[in-house]
Amino acid sequence: MTTPPAFDAVVDPARNLVRTRFAGNFTAAAMQAVALKVEALLSQLKPGFSVFADFSQVAAMDLDCARPLAHIMDLCRAHEVGLIVRMLPARERDIGINLLSIVHYRGQVTTVTVDTLAEAERALG
Repeated sequence: MTTPPAFDAVVDPARNLVRTRFAGNFTAAAMQAVALKVEALLSQLKPGFSVFADFSQVAAMDLDCARPLAHIMDLCRAHEVGLIVRMLPARERDIGINLLSIVHYRGQVTTVTVDTLAEAERALG
């Protein structure tokens, strides 16, 4: 049995921060829907904003998710994201975030990978 994809995003305007959570099995259609949601919420953030991206509960991600996920990264870079703190799934469930980050952030965005929520909070300041 596969777990349907879930995405949640909460914007904290006072901290200029968006917290995102991905869980389950993502298809390209599900990730495209996420990209539309992210594009809509970016207007609530100012340049230099921070992102906490929790991918730790992603069970699987279709290869076709790469294009909409890369689009999300490009949107964030275009809106001048300052810091991305991310929690990735276990290595055996690698979904390609590291590789996509290198290509789409082009060394212009500070990215921190953490293992726990406590580490994420410290990195977010």
